[in-house]
Amino acid sequence: MNDGRIVKASRIQGHRLNLRDVTERDAAFILNLRTHEKTSRYISPTSLQLSEQIDWLRSYRCDTAQAYFIIERVDGTPIGTVRMYDARGPSFCWGSWILKPEEPFYHAIESAMMIYMYGLCLGFSSAHFEVDKRNISVCRFHENFGARCVGESDGQWLYKITAEGIQAGLGRYKRYLPSGIAVTAAQS
Repeated sequence: MNDGRIVKASRIQGHRLNLRDVTERDAAFILNLRTHEKTSRYISPTSLQLSEQIDWLRSYRCDTAQAYFIIERVDGTPIGTVRMYDARGPSFCWGSWILKPEEPFYHAIESAMMIYMYGLCLGFSSAHFEVDKRNISVCRFHENFGARCVGESDGQWLYKITAEGIQAGLGRYKRYLPSGIAVTAAQS
């Protein structure tokens, strides 16, 4: 059982994708994603200053309450971001999930599965997250995976997915991540 901690990983290997712990060198890529006209529609606003993104990433290095990943193709090409945070007992929150607009749908499926599998590896048994009410396609994705809307707050739908929901979703979409994940621990 998890003791309520999110542990950073250096790399999580999937089928077509890897999740790599972010570094300061990723600041420009992240800023571009977070300020791109299409990918920034449903996320919290961010400063346009690269120096502020770099500062945030520097503080992240010392933060033991979250894990922030660059989503990469197996050839190392960065295509997005995803973050785990807000551990509450057996549940973790995930978000900052942004993929470049031209990426195929199966990259969204695989990256979500990787986060759920990593959460299970850490001992979590459920997850919670928020989705902008206007982001209908992402709401539909989460509901198809097994999450249930449990409330609303300030333009957001609040979701929860149980252990059973996670397992059912992982089974339903197994073809996108047939061999599971391999985790490389972060350097201390």
